[in-house]
Amino acid sequence: QVRLVESGGGLVQAGGSLRLSCTAAGRYICVNNLAMGWFRRAPGKEREFVAAISASGSTAFYTEAVKNRCAISKDNAKNTVHLQMNSLESEDTAVYICAVASYTWQLQNGTFDYGGQGTRVTVSS
Repeated sequence: QVRLVESGGGLVQAGGSLRLSCTAAGRYICVNNLAMGWFRRAPGKEREFVAAISASGSTAFYTEAVKNRCAISKDNAKNTVHLQMNSLESEDTAVYICAVASYTWQLQNGTFDYGGQGTRVTVSS
């Protein structure tokens, strides 16, 4: 069993920045061989893919809406993934959910093996 714990959400003004973090915990868990990523669920909307990073951390993918404003990074030694979000907009308001899968294409397709409870991001205009 893998447990994912997100942190870093909060209330921020439009144009501001936040850094989300997610740590994977569980017996024998090692994210070296796992892709990690982020989804978000905005009020009244379906869950959507935000970003994913490969197991090695060498390749990243983003949804078009955040492509030039966000950066995903991975620290395999700490079983942690981060999402740096800049120039935040009101449309970024959502619960951000961390997830892991064997491959980034699974995350890009909206599927994952384990997901966290989420951390709430609220952007005020």
